[in-house]
Amino acid sequence: MADEGAGWLGVDLGTQSVRVLLVTADGTVLGSGSAPLSGRREGVRHEQDPVRWWQALCTASRAALGSAPPGTPVGGLAVCGTSGTVLLTDGSGRPVSPALMYDDGRAKAEAARAREAGLAVQDTWALPKALWLVGEYGPGLRLSHQPDLIVTRLTGAPPPADSSHALKTGYDLEHDTWPEAAPARLGLPDGLLPDVVPPGTRLGEVSPAAADATGIPAGTPVLAGMTDGCAAQIASGALRPGAWNSVLGTTLVLKGAARDPVRDPTGVVYNHRAPDGTWLPGGASSVGAGALAAHFPDADPAGMDERARAFEPAGAVAYPLVSPGERFPFRAPEATSLLLGDPADDAERWAALLQGVGFAERLCLDYLHHLGAPLDGPLTFTGGGARSPYWNQLRADILGRPARVPEQTEPALGMAALAAYGVSGAESLADVAERMVRVRTVVEPRPDRTAAFAEPYARLVDALRERGWLPAPVADHARARLHLDTGKS
Repeated sequence: MADEGAGWLGVDLGTQSVRVLLVTADGTVLGSGSAPLSGRREGVRHEQDPVRWWQALCTASRAALGSAPPGTPVGGLAVCGTSGTVLLTDGSGRPVSPALMYDDGRAKAEAARAREAGLAVQDTWALPKALWLVGEYGPGLRLSHQPDLIVTRLTGAPPPADSSHALKTGYDLEHDTWPEAAPARLGLPDGLLPDVVPPGTRLGEVSPAAADATGIPAGTPVLAGMTDGCAAQIASGALRPGAWNSVLGTTLVLKGAARDPVRDPTGVVYNHRAPDGTWLPGGASSVGAGALAAHFPDADPAGMDERARAFEPAGAVAYPLVSPGERFPFRAPEATSLLLGDPADDAERWAALLQGVGFAERLCLDYLHHLGAPLDGPLTFTGGGARSPYWNQLRADILGRPARVPEQTEPALGMAALAAYGVSGAESLADVAERMVRVRTVVEPRPDRTAAFAEPYARLVDALRERGWLPAPVADHARARLHLDTGKS
């Protein structure tokens, strides 16, 4: 068992901020800190300056450690990042390109080439971006995932990538290797792809220089992390087969646990792997809370939630994409946001956006059921969207099933648990996470509301099908499950 007196540091490199938590083995939060991030969005382009990540970490880690009891030992740390965010670095790990973010869509042609080479990749995955970056900056450089840059600054040396972040770069988790033939056919230069290790592997320790900058004690073990979606899954405790976690942040990510991979020939659902070998199937949508911020940048969310109660269901039906193109529960690079109907006022538009995210979430679960994924375990809500009690209730109503909401809904908690697991090595990750996760409440669905939302959900399914984005068999399957609890197998 990990030292119960120690604090475990989790670092989450998000889209809008860097967040840091210091947590004990029993889930007590000793300190927290955050610092904002900004990026550049222009059409399909979405990039950030990777130097800002380190600056934000220094601010957030000092805040987290400064609010903890003096003298608290730090047992270890792990870092998660946005899945598919990559950049090029030189031999010492310094960035030589901007970071192409998780939903940057500039590598559409490169993704098509990769699929022709036999790789099931999506347009926004890291492998197509690697091809695009090599085309722009040339060979002789190293591909780095978002956490790799931070670990380099923490330890003083470029690390191997963790297998979770490497998945969207084409790493074969079933055989623990980079595919041999495809990279050569695609023209990836030698030395571009890093070595890969399992999550929880010790990568080094915090150097004296990094300690001075961050406040993290020198010598603190640094463990290989996982993607933000997997980090949030760990933070939810959803690591037993059949359990699922729905992470609602800027976008929506669903992650579950299964004894075997969930096979999806379209590549919409992909499988991460926990350190103990459990498969973690799931997918990342381009729908999410970012649509609220885009439409209502100055809104008071709690006040708008209260006004939205009058519209259940709203007269308008939305599919609120944060950026062009959809990745899950269907692949449609040409997809755009939908709004069927005309909201009477801002309150009804807000309600339609909230409900639209819930409908997308239901469609994700219906698609997973279509693929044969186990869904009969508990469902947990995490991510920034889970801070809204009203939205939690609305989502449970639309899904027709109960949902657990932990006290801490941040991916940083998952990285704290992974650090504790990696240092101790004596327990399963599920055991460590379940002891660290504290469930705040269980939201029960209201059957009358579930029934009321069936008709607008069906309208949305039909609209997505008519546009050619949602395959007909998936639409038929979703319609057949209209009045069922989404946890039913």
